[in-house]
Amino acid sequence: MRAHKTRDAILRAAIRVFARNGFTDGKIESISKLSRTHDRMIYYYFGSKAQLFVEVLETTYRKMNEAEATIHIDLEDPVGALRTVVHFVWQYYIDHPEFITLLNSENLLKGKHIKKSSRVHELSSPAVAILDEVLKAGVQRGLFRDHVSARDLYIQIASLGYFYLSNHYTLSAFLNCNLRGQGELDHWRDYITDATLRSVRRFEGD
Repeated sequence: MRAHKTRDAILRAAIRVFARNGFTDGKIESISKLSRTHDRMIYYYFGSKAQLFVEVLETTYRKMNEAEATIHIDLEDPVGALRTVVHFVWQYYIDHPEFITLLNSENLLKGKHIKKSSRVHELSSPAVAILDEVLKAGVQRGLFRDHVSARDLYIQIASLGYFYLSNHYTLSAFLNCNLRGQGELDHWRDYITDATLRSVRRFEGD
């Protein structure tokens, strides 16, 4: 029990340190200090800094997957269901900034750590399966176009949210506005929702 608590404390601290500093600048010493353990305990439980980061990424994905699995949708209302998924993804990114910063760090390293994960294939997003159900329901009701890929739609939703939030500092400077200012986040949520619905809606002649 105590060993489990120590391991969890190290993992929680590692998420904070790597999210703040990235893998390269995230120091073992900082993680041990924050978790109130010792450097040797980190190596005992995780083997190496690299393997610790792998588990940080796995944990980060797992937490999002668990949250996605709780999304409640009404397939009798495909438009409302799709809106629910878009809003969930957007709000999750806002509420969990560590998700974006950790993925930014790993992408800078060309995904070398997540490729080492033995669980990576178990971490596929439940949201893709949910979107597939929503799309099928929309097609059956004549609301959505046929042959829209749930995977492609998920990438679209994730991209529009992820890019905005991960680049808001530079975009705000370039566009001379505060993209996290009053009303801006709600505005972009509504923009993503509208763009997503327009991309799947069936129009006359389709």
